[in-house]
Amino acid sequence: MDQPGRPITVLIAAMGGEGGGVLTAWLVEAATAAGLVVQSTSIPGVAQRTGATTYYVEIVPEPVAAGAPQPVLALYPTPGQVDLMVASELLEAGRAIRNGYVTPDRTTLVAATHRIYSIAEKSAMGDGRLDDGRIREAAGTMARQAVMADFAAAARESGSALNAVLLGAMAGSGRLPIPEDAFAGAIRAAGKAVDANLAGFARGAAVARGEWAGQQAEEMPAGPHPVPIFEDNLTALLEAVRDVAREALPRLVAYQDRAYAKLYLDRVESLRAVDAATAAETARHLALWMCYEDVIRVAYLKIHPDRAARIRREVRAKDHEPVHVSEFLKPGLEEVAAILPPALARPLLGWAEKNGRLDRWRFGMEVRTDRVSGFLKLWLLARLKPLRRKSHRYALEQSAIEVWLDAVRQGAAVDRRLAEEIVACARLLKGYGETHRRGHDNFGRIQDALIAPAIAGIIPPAEAADRIAGARNAALADPSADALARELEKAPPPALAAQ
Repeated sequence: MDQPGRPITVLIAAMGGEGGGVLTAWLVEAATAAGLVVQSTSIPGVAQRTGATTYYVEIVPEPVAAGAPQPVLALYPTPGQVDLMVASELLEAGRAIRNGYVTPDRTTLVAATHRIYSIAEKSAMGDGRLDDGRIREAAGTMARQAVMADFAAAARESGSALNAVLLGAMAGSGRLPIPEDAFAGAIRAAGKAVDANLAGFARGAAVARGEWAGQQAEEMPAGPHPVPIFEDNLTALLEAVRDVAREALPRLVAYQDRAYAKLYLDRVESLRAVDAATAAETARHLALWMCYEDVIRVAYLKIHPDRAARIRREVRAKDHEPVHVSEFLKPGLEEVAAILPPALARPLLGWAEKNGRLDRWRFGMEVRTDRVSGFLKLWLLARLKPLRRKSHRYALEQSAIEVWLDAVRQGAAVDRRLAEEIVACARLLKGYGETHRRGHDNFGRIQDALIAPAIAGIIPPAEAADRIAGARNAALADPSADALARELEKAPPPALAAQ
C-alpha cells in the first residue's frame, strides 16, 4: 500500500527501437517541471526480441523543501515494489508479471495488447504462438489496476509514435502525481514531431480514461487488382465452408490465377460427405497449403505496393522523404530447384543430396528495392508466376494435397475424430527448404505408419486418432524427428497388427 513520502516507482519495458528512452526522458522532464525529485536508470537492449530494454524511474511525490536533505533513490526495481508497470507489447507485460513486478496490492499495469512474435514463436514448426488469453487473465488477477488496449492501433490512428500514446496512458491512469499539462510540456520541450506526439498523448490519455474503444489494424489486401468472388460457386457450397472459401478465393487468385481458385473450389466440393466442422477446417488448411511459399511468392510480397506503404508508415516518413529498403535474402539449392521443371530439379537435388551439398549451398543477397535495378530483380522473379504450374515444387505439393484430401475423405467414412486428426496433419507442411523437406518427410512417415493402416481397419479408429495426434505433436515439437520416431515405434507394424 502507499506510504506517505515513499517514492513512486515506475518500470518501463520496451523493445529496441520503440522509443523507450524517449518515453523515459519525457517522464523525467514532466516530473522535474512539476517540481518533483526524480531519478531514472536504464538497461538498454537490442532490437526486436533478442534482448530486453527496461527503464526504471523513481519519483518523490511531494516537492522537497529548500535546504531539506535530498532523498536517496534506488537504481533498480524490486519485485513487489513497483507502482506503475508499463509494457509496450503484451508479452512484455507477461514477462513483468512472471518476474513479480506486478502485484495486486500495489501495481497499476499499462500494457499494449498487440503482439510482435518472439523468435521461438516464429521458428516453431507448428503454431508456436503463446496463449494471449493467459497473459490477459494474469494481468486482470495480478494488477491492482489494469489499463490494457491496442495502443499500437491508437498510435496509427493519431499518426504518432507508440511511446507518445503510452505516455498519455500513464498520465490518464491517475497513478502519477504529475499534471497532464506537464507531460505535454515535456513533449514540446523535446521539439520532435510535436503535433503528432501531442495527438498520440491525448489519444493514450483517452484510452486510459475509457473514452476510446480502439479499432483493429487493417489487413494487407490479397492483391493490387480486383478479384472475382465466384458468387455462384459459393452459393452452391456447403454453408459450413462458405465463409472460409470467400476469404480464400481472393488470396488464391492473387497467388496464381482464377483457374487455381476454381481448383480450390472443386476440392472443397469433394468434401460434401464430410461433417460440417471437419469440412470447414479442411477448407482452411487447404487454402493455406495451396498458397505455399516459394521464391516467386516471396518476391511478389516484397514488392507489393501495400508493403511499401506500410514501411513508410512504420518509419513515419513524410511524402517528400525517400526511404531506403534493403531486402536480405539467402536462397538455397532447394529453393532454386523448386521453380525448375521436375525433369531438371530431380537430378539436381539427387546429386546435391548424394554429395552433401543440399544444405551447404546458399546464396546471400542484399537487394535494394528502392532502386530500379533491385526492384526489377524481384519484379522479374515475381513475373514467373505463370510458370509455377510447370515447377517441381508445384507438382510435389499438388500430389501431397490429393493424398491428404483422399485420406480425410476416407477417414471421415470411418470415424469423425480420425478425420479431424488427419486434417490437423496439414500443420506439418509449411515453409521452404529444410523446413519444407522435414515436414513432408514427417507427414509421409505418419501416413504410412498410422493413417493408411487406420483407414484399412488394421488399427482401431480411436487408437489411431490418439497415435496420429501424438505423432504429429512430437514432429512439431522436435525438429530432429527423434520424438516422432519414438512415437511411431509404439505402433505395431501393419502386418503384425492384422494377425
